[in-house]
Amino acid sequence: MQRILLFAAFCALVGLSVFQSGCARIVPPSGGPRDSLPPVLVKADPGDSALNQPLTGLKITLTFNEYIQLDNAAQNLIVNPTVKMVPVTQLMGDSKGFYIKMKDTLEPNATYTLNFGKAVKDVNEGNVLRNFTYIFSTGRFLDSGTLQGRVRLARTSKVDSTLLVILHPHGDDSAVAKETPRYVARLDSAGRFRFDHIATGEYSIFALKDVGDKKYHDKSELFAFYDHRITVTSTPNDSIVLYAYAEEAPKPKAGSTNKENAKKPAKKEPKEHKLHLALSIAGGKQDLLSPLFLQYDQPILKYDSTQLRLTDTLYNPLPFVFLNNDTTHHKFGIDYHWHEDSAYKLIVGKTFATDTTGVTLLKGDTITFLSKRESEYGSLVLRLHNFDYARHPVLQFVQSDKIVDSIKVTGPTITRDLYHPGDYELRVLYDTNQNGTWDPGSYFGIHRQPEIVVQPKVPKIKVRGNGWENEYDVTL
Repeated sequence: MQRILLFAAFCALVGLSVFQSGCARIVPPSGGPRDSLPPVLVKADPGDSALNQPLTGLKITLTFNEYIQLDNAAQNLIVNPTVKMVPVTQLMGDSKGFYIKMKDTLEPNATYTLNFGKAVKDVNEGNVLRNFTYIFSTGRFLDSGTLQGRVRLARTSKVDSTLLVILHPHGDDSAVAKETPRYVARLDSAGRFRFDHIATGEYSIFALKDVGDKKYHDKSELFAFYDHRITVTSTPNDSIVLYAYAEEAPKPKAGSTNKENAKKPAKKEPKEHKLHLALSIAGGKQDLLSPLFLQYDQPILKYDSTQLRLTDTLYNPLPFVFLNNDTTHHKFGIDYHWHEDSAYKLIVGKTFATDTTGVTLLKGDTITFLSKRESEYGSLVLRLHNFDYARHPVLQFVQSDKIVDSIKVTGPTITRDLYHPGDYELRVLYDTNQNGTWDPGSYFGIHRQPEIVVQPKVPKIKVRGNGWENEYDVTL
């Protein structure tokens, strides 16, 4: 009897272990080399590039060589031609594939491509099957039209891979704002796009932010357009380059109020404030190549430049140019040819500046400061190659994505006896209207492309100080 009980217990234990293994989750195998390959499609039903598919109720089954997962399939999936309702995707029970159910009524004689972006991954290591695409046609053949090109940000020449490229068959300017595009493509990390298996013919091409409905809404959005309609054929054309820009948002109307702020209780009257002044002297020494700036903590309503004096240490007055071009009305400048390693005095009268509430400085001030030595800088020689002077190039020096210096290019060499040490990114602005700054484009009304910024083949330079002679070739 005891043997029978022991045997029954053993059978129960074995049965339980079998049941648990049958319900176990899929886990990565331990040991062995790391899996670095994405999943591979082994079967499609209907087969890939299938013809004469039904216009309604189409269900697609895709099977892979390993366990997969779908990551944000609805957000990653792009269907061309575009559809009103996103297809439904569902993993198979064994997780080795998934189903696709087309919800829309499809168009007759149309070639459909389903691009899953980064949605399809394996379970073990999360290897992505990038831009996995399934193709079928509701007609007797596959469309053969193809188009490729690039998108750059006009202001920086960089890439924003979140932009979409769209095609409209209609030539009406308003189509990009009112109608859903016919075809959509993503950018890769290098700013390239490609359309395959689209209908041949003429299209208007645009680039814009992926805001859901794929329409151009307002001038603060990144947007690009091509100057004329393009003809799509079965021969690849990679000459299309779009330059994206954002027009500045319109300024709020004067006298406008914020309803939310209007509901807030009135604040107590603030205490009487004081006006404070700071100088732009970094590290206690004035830069030889820059103006001296006076920075106030309140906007200034009026000023009296006669209350501002620059002198040497013996109080001999020095001639300078007074700068008042700060649109925020907080800052004024003194432009002077500074001598190296010299002492200066800035005398600021009490009534030099008055803020918008009538407050001035509590008292006048005399500030003594030194200028830097020339040995703290380096010299710079740039030899320019393949610059188109007819397009009015401006060489921009950029640090932390901010333009710190701009030089109009008029010849093959730029020479500076003194230049600030540091690492710089170089950009070249083609300044069409010769105003010295980048200007955006305009689409509605008069079509105007943005001014273009390009980068040299070697876009970065390092300027060394301590009298170092820095020489570089800059080639476009």
